[in-house]
Amino acid sequence: MAINRASIAKELLPGLNAVFGIEYGEVNEEHKPLYEVESSDRAFEEEVLFTGFGGAPVKGEGAAVVYDDASESYTARYTAETVALAFAVTEEAMEDNLYDTFAKLRAKGLARSMANTKQQKAADLYNNGFATNQGDGVPMFSAAHPVTGTGTVTNLTTAAAIAEATIEAAIIQIQKITDDRGILVGAAAESLHIPTDLLFTADVLLNTPGVTASADNDINAVRHLGVIPDGFYVNRRFTDTNAWFIKTNVPNGTKMFNRTPLQTKMEPDFDTGNLRFKARERY
Repeated sequence: MAINRASIAKELLPGLNAVFGIEYGEVNEEHKPLYEVESSDRAFEEEVLFTGFGGAPVKGEGAAVVYDDASESYTARYTAETVALAFAVTEEAMEDNLYDTFAKLRAKGLARSMANTKQQKAADLYNNGFATNQGDGVPMFSAAHPVTGTGTVTNLTTAAAIAEATIEAAIIQIQKITDDRGILVGAAAESLHIPTDLLFTADVLLNTPGVTASADNDINAVRHLGVIPDGFYVNRRFTDTNAWFIKTNVPNGTKMFNRTPLQTKMEPDFDTGNLRFKARERY
């Protein structure tokens, strides 16, 4: 349905001081600290997990060398979705509008809607990460990810609220991450990601020089050792007020592919005279 004169009656009258309702702050690109962003030129991208080799044994003098098998594990597929939104304005509404509001406010509103959709999709992977199965057949935050040769691996052993002790436990566990064949991968934490509700808690835990809520003179080891070098990021679309996430430097983790960048089009409809505006992108 096109926007007609009745729906913008106040914009057709002289003396309007301001047109408001869309001049909110811009939608921040909160997805960027969470994802490696790459470009794509196809309908979908696939990545295959390679399990690698086990540890090398000692070879006795004159003995035959030991052969090992390396194989492919599960495949991760990234399918490009098309995200689009449009609006139309009647010919009469364009003619009688006394303010330059259509090109600016409506286009700005369209851009905000497109940006918000992207941010919501990015947060959904984390919001649903305890329930939606991923490539290996279990949720991203499962306590039992199946791996070749070593059974299963886990995130934190048990669910735990954010605190100095639980952050320290997570850092220790991250540094003990092994690949499918039990070899240490040299993982390290990079950044902490939290909902708005944990903003002040995270600031205290990461930036206080001493141990929090203690009369002792102990140092804050998390801050002192710099084990979370990029600090913390707030994502306002995280729905669990207690959930917290640590991103590591392990490559090929959470990833986003841009297939077609944001494009906007404007064209008139010959039959009705309506002016149509559209925004579209694929990722």
